[in-house]
Amino acid sequence: MRFKEKIYLSLTALATLIIIGLLSYIIFDILKNGIGVITWEFLSQPPREGMTKGGIFPAIYGTLVRTLLMLVFVVPIGVFTAIYLNEYGRGSNFSKWIRLAINNLASVPSIVFGLFGMGFFVLFLRLGAGLLSAALTIGILTLPIVVVSTEEALRAVPNSYREAGFALGATKWQVIRSIVLPQALPGILTGAILSVGRGMGEVAPLLFTGVAYYLPYLPSSIFDQFMDLGYHIYIMTTQSFNIELTRPIQYGTALVLLMLTLSFNIIAIFIRYRMRRKRS
Repeated sequence: MRFKEKIYLSLTALATLIIIGLLSYIIFDILKNGIGVITWEFLSQPPREGMTKGGIFPAIYGTLVRTLLMLVFVVPIGVFTAIYLNEYGRGSNFSKWIRLAINNLASVPSIVFGLFGMGFFVLFLRLGAGLLSAALTIGILTLPIVVVSTEEALRAVPNSYREAGFALGATKWQVIRSIVLPQALPGILTGAILSVGRGMGEVAPLLFTGVAYYLPYLPSSIFDQFMDLGYHIYIMTTQSFNIELTRPIQYGTALVLLMLTLSFNIIAIFIRYRMRRKRS
């Protein structure tokens, strides 16, 4: 191995170790300071006494519901967009404009998505500030992730699979539905995993689309305001009258948010693994 290659390899290994070290330290710090806060009362009760006591159940509920609503919105649109780009519109001018729009969406700051969500979903469509408006706004924010991951998965399917389907007399949509999509499903799940990881922790878009500082009850419809774990942490760290008193709750809430995100990822990874084993 040449000297330059050894330098590049060493720098790559060093960067990897730094990233792993930083991630390990963050997780260890959250676990160390938050694990003692996790009790059944903390997970099942609403906050009380200025959020210094009680639990975070309304925030857990709000985070889960708006994440599931986000997935219902973003996955079908992202998958069909990727199908068009890779299977129908490859090389066309219209697909180039779509890709340009997707790239621009990926570079827009999240606070701008919040302002757009307030102007379009809350005011123009009159959906009100609530779960649905927040989920749709976060869905647009994470849409580029799903589109790019799905398109990469579709590209990875060999063209010989498509040609075999056409040789048997299948239409283009039948080939896509019965051959291409099942082969690309693990990659589609990867996009869903990444969108959950990005969307579940976002706070800025929620500020304008329905998140509430304190709600002692659960939202009864998708148009109601809601509490959110990320916003709950933000409020306690910036607006609390006694930061030291609420610090354990901050760590506990961060740990719950981290565990929810990991749980979604583990479930999706397990499903993807099972699908790959069935096809092998």
